[in-house]
Amino acid sequence: MRLAGPLRIVALVVIVGLTWIIVSILLGGPGSGFPRIQQLFTKPRARKYKCGLPQPCPEEHLAFRMVSGAANVIGPKICLEDKMLMSSVKDNVGRGLNIALVNGVSGELIEARAFDMWAGDVNDLLKFIRPLHEGTLVFVASYDDPATKMNEETRKLFSDLGSKNVKDLAFRDSWVFVGAKGVQNKSPFEQHVKNSKHTNKYEGWPEALEMEGCIPRRTMAS
Repeated sequence: MRLAGPLRIVALVVIVGLTWIIVSILLGGPGSGFPRIQQLFTKPRARKYKCGLPQPCPEEHLAFRMVSGAANVIGPKICLEDKMLMSSVKDNVGRGLNIALVNGVSGELIEARAFDMWAGDVNDLLKFIRPLHEGTLVFVASYDDPATKMNEETRKLFSDLGSKNVKDLAFRDSWVFVGAKGVQNKSPFEQHVKNSKHTNKYEGWPEALEMEGCIPRRTMAS
């Protein structure tokens, strides 16, 4: 019975000692403060580059990221070199085809417009893309319906810009595409999802498309 008091003291000393050791480990020792604890509870953020790309583009390349519209609710986005060219926030997108024309050498925006392909006039779109100059980059993102008003001339013009999917583009399909005036081959920057009741993500619409990458600057443009 007389040993109960000393045993309690020894146990208390042991507990205090263990607590001190654990705290020292967590804090990383004298002078390190709380960073060690913070590292245990926080994940390092992955570095993002222009337009949110996970890696930087090589020199003489333009970084881009595009997102098509989601159903008829969320508008598309077109980002180039960390500059948002078209978006709902900028209030310059609309139902149909959202197109940004860019100087392929400087990367500067030439013009951005939306063309209603359900109730609009396809001639407005034709007047926009017929006179493109050599080297002009063409960024296209669909929203709601990109194809109802398309005619053969429209499809041929986009095909000449490098599209391989425009010939099959139909009512409420999702489509993102980057082409250029004067390309010799089909563009590697294109995605297309058909509107199908069996595979649609949204009722009446397929999933939104997201595409990013690095485009070589053109060597000539006028």
